Amino acid sequence: MKLKLISALGLGAVLGLGNPAWSQDDYSSLSQLNSRLQSVAKSGSAELQTLTKTEGGKDIWVLRLGKGDHRNKPAIAVTGGVEGYHLLGVELAVQFAENIIQENESVLDNTTFYIFPNMSPDAYEQYFSSVKYERRGNAAKIDHDRDGQIGEDHFDDLNRDGMITMMRVESPMGDHKISSEHEQLMVKADRSKGERGTHLYLTEGIDNDKDGQFNEDPEQGIAFNKNLTYKFPAFEPLAGDIPVSQPETRALLDFLFERNNIFAFVTFGPANNLSSPMSYNAGDAKKRVVTSMLEKDVELNKMISSIYKESTSLEAYQQDNKGTAGDFFQWAYFHFGRLSFSTPGWWIPEMKKDGNGNYQSKEANFMAWAEEEGLDDVFVDWNEVDHPDFPGQKVEVGGVKPFVMYNPPMGMVPEIASEHTEFIIKLAEIQPSLEFHNLKTEKLNNGLTRITVDLYNNSPLPTHSEMGAKSRWFQKIRIDSNKEKEDLVSGDKIKLIDSLGAFEKKTLSYIVKGSGSFEVKAGAPHTGIATLEVKL
Repeated sequence: MKLKLISALGLGAVLGLGNPAWSQDDYSSLSQLNSRLQSVAKSGSAELQTLTKTEGGKDIWVLRLGKGDHRNKPAIAVTGGVEGYHLLGVELAVQFAENIIQENESVLDNTTFYIFPNMSPDAYEQYFSSVKYERRGNAAKIDHDRDGQIGEDHFDDLNRDGMITMMRVESPMGDHKISSEHEQLMVKADRSKGERGTHLYLTEGIDNDKDGQFNEDPEQGIAFNKNLTYKFPAFEPLAGDIPVSQPETRALLDFLFERNNIFAFVTFGPANNLSSPMSYNAGDAKKRVVTSMLEKDVELNKMISSIYKESTSLEAYQQDNKGTAGDFFQWAYFHFGRLSFSTPGWWIPEMKKDGNGNYQSKEANFMAWAEEEGLDDVFVDWNEVDHPDFPGQKVEVGGVKPFVMYNPPMGMVPEIASEHTEFIIKLAEIQPSLEFHNLKTEKLNNGLTRITVDLYNNSPLPTHSEMGAKSRWFQKIRIDSNKEKEDLVSGDKIKLIDSLGAFEKKTLSYIVKGSGSFEVKAGAPHTGIATLEVKL
């Protein structure tokens, strides 16, 4: 993807920030993000509230965009910061809110948005610290290696450059070697091909607790994107002892279970089912614990994927992350029953070697892209250091800088955000929409009136995902009439419908006695409420 780098002045114009205090050539700090959210909240169509505070004392914000009876309009939940190192996801969520309020506020006439801009603020802040590394965990004090001590084997900045990269140690017992694709990179030796390793390859640090492992007990707690209930990775580092154990995770789920109007999620995170949709696995779909997206929902995923690819200029590239254990994107579908879509928002396009072949490693592909884009500040050259754990051996520190492979230069972000705003608006435009059609009334004897009408879902999306129709958490469509039972000769005063498919209708029939008016309301919070009034 080739995106034009814009100037600091241009970026301020894009964001609608007349005299921003934050550096416009870099990602926003937490205080700068808070100021931007508060600025959006000044709109009459927005409301900002904090759900809770993290162990590190950081706010978990939710920004609601909507008009009128926003709790009874279909809603989309937009979530950023599911991983602390994914700065772009936070920026896309915030710029989406800014773009809606500044340029697309009319979409709020029919749709509500709940925006959770940053679910990992403790980890996100590491980008702005004196020592940068790609952190995932919050500020909870956790004994990751279960040795009775907390944070005793953390990362160490051995070359004192303010960032944690990698270290390579010359050793005939190593399992890595210098890459043939890029002389600065290391790759794992392929023993099946008889390749010999020349280096140990480790994250930068010291074996502080002398247990033979490096950085296995870092100064970070639980990762939001490993703490959800679906496939909870018990006993894995950063997951916690039990799911939903952290204040931010619990507060978010409590909030969502009270918002019945959400019909879809868009998550900005490492998982991707938008440029590359999910596939159906009949065996996994029929298990007692379902682990495959259901067949009808896979078809919906393909349809939404086509809209995504039409809306964005991202080049096709194989994205193999379809979700990881304990993550939010999968929870929203499997355990909350909503349509759930996730995208990194940006990735390195697939580069070609001089011989037109593809690069085998992601790092080599990244380095080729950075060179083409003229980005020369993405790699720390290897420099030798004295290491107490490897006396007499050559130890070098260097490698790809943290954050750069997942977060593009800030100048590219406004265009990326604009494209994703367009996509989410298109998703809102095809939300479930209930309407009454083909009304017929017929006068009968003895003051009776027969009424027939079609309740129609005027949308290419069903009112409920297939998973949602199976879920006890997703409200059914409720149809209410204003007449008491004694005035209804035929027809139900209250009727429930499990779901309506895309462009599907349900014919309703009543026989009513008396005069006056007869009113029918049909819907659910996530479909909106359709109203019909008939004079008898």
